[in-house]
Amino acid sequence: MVAQPDQGRKFPIFCAVFALSTIIGFCVPFRAPPGGESTLSATDKHWNFHPPAPESFLESSHEHPVLLQVLYNRGLRDKAEVASFLQGEDAVQENPFRLTDMSAAVARIVRAIETREVICVYGDFDADGVTATVLMTTALQRAGALVGAYIPNRVDEGYGLNVEALRSIAGKGADLLVTVDCGIRSVAEVADAAELGMEVVLTDHHTIGPELPPALAVINPRRDARAGTFQPLAGVGVAYRLAQGVLRVVAQQPWSRLSTEEAAQEEQLLLDLVAIGTVADLMPLQGENRSLVRRGLSELRQGKRVGLYALMETASVPLTGIDSSAISFRIAPRINAAGRLASAKMAYDLLRCDDYDTACEMAASLERLNQQRQALTAEAHAVAEREIAGLDPSTAPILIVASDEFQSGIVGLAAGKLSDQFYRPAIVIEQGEELCRGSARSIAEFNMIAALDRVGSLLVRHGGHSRAAGFTVRTEQLPALREALAETAARELGPLEDLRPSLLIDTELEYDQIDWALQGQLARMEPVGQENEPGLFLCRRCRVRSVRSVGGGKHLKIAIDGHDYSQVLDGIGFGLGERVAELQIGSLIDIVFHLEVNQWQGRRSLQLNLQDLRSSAN
Repeated sequence: MVAQPDQGRKFPIFCAVFALSTIIGFCVPFRAPPGGESTLSATDKHWNFHPPAPESFLESSHEHPVLLQVLYNRGLRDKAEVASFLQGEDAVQENPFRLTDMSAAVARIVRAIETREVICVYGDFDADGVTATVLMTTALQRAGALVGAYIPNRVDEGYGLNVEALRSIAGKGADLLVTVDCGIRSVAEVADAAELGMEVVLTDHHTIGPELPPALAVINPRRDARAGTFQPLAGVGVAYRLAQGVLRVVAQQPWSRLSTEEAAQEEQLLLDLVAIGTVADLMPLQGENRSLVRRGLSELRQGKRVGLYALMETASVPLTGIDSSAISFRIAPRINAAGRLASAKMAYDLLRCDDYDTACEMAASLERLNQQRQALTAEAHAVAEREIAGLDPSTAPILIVASDEFQSGIVGLAAGKLSDQFYRPAIVIEQGEELCRGSARSIAEFNMIAALDRVGSLLVRHGGHSRAAGFTVRTEQLPALREALAETAARELGPLEDLRPSLLIDTELEYDQIDWALQGQLARMEPVGQENEPGLFLCRRCRVRSVRSVGGGKHLKIAIDGHDYSQVLDGIGFGLGERVAELQIGSLIDIVFHLEVNQWQGRRSLQLNLQDLRSSAN
């Protein structure tokens, strides 16, 4: 891939260097339930309640009491915090230089721009990594850099830096390597890059290993945890802060063609990429992340980035319908499909494309890959279920499945399905003759990356987070790895009969409280996501008016009213299709749900997104 330089500039060396690179006051009745109440639903989920907010907190503001209860549950404790949150002013950290090593990184990149050195941005193949790579190459190009990009192939190379790629990049003339969303555990590879004549600026957000790579600068928000300034940014968020620093300093240089106003405009234009990568990587939407995503969603709604606009059209996402949910379920999976089944170059090129017709063709290709991804995930899940058919998951502390039938691009999705299905840490491994590649998904009670750290001597490489991680292991070590992880999980998880998923309910609502006024108040929490989840509510004794399965029997579609025959509301229960048989017309049920708006063919209606249900007590 070649990132095109500014028009009118001629960089013949750069074009030769990367031409062959692999891309690379409401008066509403309100009743808070007793704190700590817990019941068990028919799906074996615990229904737990947040404790009620203190009366002093509820009376401190004229905001809707249900909204205040939810905000209290999200950690807000006084009127000022509530006002700041609702006005979108929460914990914005606009000074990129607060991050450790930022000054050194910016200085080195600015020098490379001034002296016409060649920069290579080395990224990752998931949505966070792709958006980070697009963001960094775009910003550096705008600053006047000679810049190209490299994203490793998931199947052939795997995650992170590898020496063969580094040799190729160095051989094509790169002087400076800038990593995004990767590299924090690549100690040997960063040393290899230095031997190949490249300096390295490393940016990442994954868990730091026992030793920092010997890079010129290592920017990772986790390094700032001890100083009390840690913000859990996504890879694209860290890349954005570096891009900010570079743009601001370059704009001040006498040789720069970039004005201060243009640098500020470029910072704003990059926020759409930050929003996508942050939401896609399941980062907590609080504080700095919430601010970045909120502003990024506004930028997305402008439809200025041609490739993204084409992707949204293909995914049937109108500009007015862009929110964090649309990113999670419509946009991110299509970006990820490229890296899972083909090459992340396809997604990278689409996000860089500025020709609408070409972008539509690229987006159509990603759509086909995403459909293929869905089919392959279902097949992989079936294989995984077959592999554990002789195992009682209720007695297994961790599920580990290995097969040569798995594809490395799908194993993470299959692991996620197993973990959700059985509420256990799950690892799905593509087994090869010499090497195996595994992807792990975990539950709140088990820190997966810490577990992999403990068995690190058995692994070729590994990395990730507490809930999602990946690794490479020699096939001969696979039995030992299984045993070691099983022992670790058994020790840490304790009695398995107590290990069940739970729903933490914000508060109980009367049926008549569910209306557009409440929905409008709850919408002020947007963007919602990790650690800023939408309100989760319980409503008792709802009468079933109609019920059927949809989506090939996977999901449940229901219409309900209050037991006093009040307004009818529609509900959708994803993954609850098996519950249809136990529901009778006219029966009374208790439901746990998110309140949302369903938009279909220009019509907007309230919808209950059911998380669980049970028969009402007499």
